[in-house]
Amino acid sequence: MAYPSESSPLLPSELPVERPFPTAFDSKPLSRDASPSPSTASSSSSSAAAGLSDTLRDIIIGFSDGLTVPFALTAGLSSLGSTKLVIMGGLAELFSGMISMGLGAYLAAATERDHYRSQRAGVLAACASPARAEQRDELYAVLDKYRVSRAAAAPLVEELCAHPDQWVRFKMDFAMRMDEPPGHRACVSGATMGLSYFVGGLIPMVPYFVMARVRDALLVSVAVTVVILLAFGYAKNYVAVRNHRAGVWGALQTLVIGVLAAGTSYVIVKALDRGSS
Repeated sequence: MAYPSESSPLLPSELPVERPFPTAFDSKPLSRDASPSPSTASSSSSSAAAGLSDTLRDIIIGFSDGLTVPFALTAGLSSLGSTKLVIMGGLAELFSGMISMGLGAYLAAATERDHYRSQRAGVLAACASPARAEQRDELYAVLDKYRVSRAAAAPLVEELCAHPDQWVRFKMDFAMRMDEPPGHRACVSGATMGLSYFVGGLIPMVPYFVMARVRDALLVSVAVTVVILLAFGYAKNYVAVRNHRAGVWGALQTLVIGVLAAGTSYVIVKALDRGSS
């Protein structure tokens, strides 16, 4: 930056040219050369963030269930003393659970997508009606929740009413609080949750594949699963809250749930085996 000196003038030789600034009331539309627009960029970024959040949720649910349920089942079956029985029962539950969790996630996402489309179709039908006054009143009611005065909201309301697509999008986003799910969301959700369940459930079963004695395999499985439960519980809470205390609390919660499930399964199967003998 050049500072003025005794030999340089304090004022510039040429005054800056004042350029007109477009307002919301200009009759001419703004230039469309700049792309992407801020609204498009913000919409794409918010959609990406929502997709990442949904994927993370599916991973957490699938992995935690997979780590808990097959572990509890194999721990209970290990009380019978047969490695083959543990492996057969564990694999049967693992594959059936993976299919069930994946299908459930797919159906839930597909139902959410269909619900959004039906609601949007209803809003489009309402937008096609000539009742502009009702459309303006709806927009004013939404903006009034954010304490926006009618005088300040009038240009925005007129602009939205002049563009039906933007009016529908505004109503879906702010009035109905519904985000448009991606078209491939159902398939991704089902595959993510199913694979997460399979990976989580396979970890406690690995010792039974490589060790001959059921008791030794059970001890190794418990030790490995405890470590995984602690790490997973800490990671999922820390990623969500960004706090070490929340991570420790999540680790303890996950560990307690897993231990209670495995212990209960072991005791019940052991009691049933003694009762039948």
